[in-house]
Amino acid sequence: MNTGNEYLMGLAQPTLKGSLVTLRPMSDDDSPLLLEAAADGQLWTLNVTVVPGPGTAEQYVAKAMDGKRTGTVMPFVTLNRESGAVIGSTRFLKIDRMNRKLEIGSTWLGASMQRTGANTEAKYLMLTYAFETLRCVRVQFTTDELNEKSRAAIQRIGAKQEGIVRHERIMPDGRKRNSVLFSIIDDEWPDVKEMLLGKLSARPQQGG
Repeated sequence: MNTGNEYLMGLAQPTLKGSLVTLRPMSDDDSPLLLEAAADGQLWTLNVTVVPGPGTAEQYVAKAMDGKRTGTVMPFVTLNRESGAVIGSTRFLKIDRMNRKLEIGSTWLGASMQRTGANTEAKYLMLTYAFETLRCVRVQFTTDELNEKSRAAIQRIGAKQEGIVRHERIMPDGRKRNSVLFSIIDDEWPDVKEMLLGKLSARPQQGG
């Protein structure tokens, strides 16, 4: 009997394609493209998230690729499906093969791409892969307690808030961050999937 662990073991990282975005595996030489995308809104100036900026983009990519080599991270570059331009990044992380769970995080989009449907479709693609290919029983999301925009976006995709983890990490500026934990479990996925498909079908399928 297949327990699902086989799906998590030894899989090559996929390219996930939707109508609005394509999520392709990050590569070692993606830092200039990510820096250009993050310049849309100078996202590296935000103190509630970590986004590649001048002087940090290469380190950002190197850390993601180190995680990929250990098998605990699958980092993606987010592309506008129509233009092919890099518009952001996201990743699977904290991949736990034994317990069939992971986290979707390190997600950001250039300012002009926010609230366009790109984030909703990217989450739909990733959740579909996590639950239907990797056979995950749990997908979690963690965001800064102060990041109201991120918290609202996670709730909009159907995740349930579980609690606040105090001093969960130290931010680059030295602030001790409290993190809000959300999750979707396998029993909830069919309803969440239907809801996300409804949101996507209500949007014009163009632009990004």
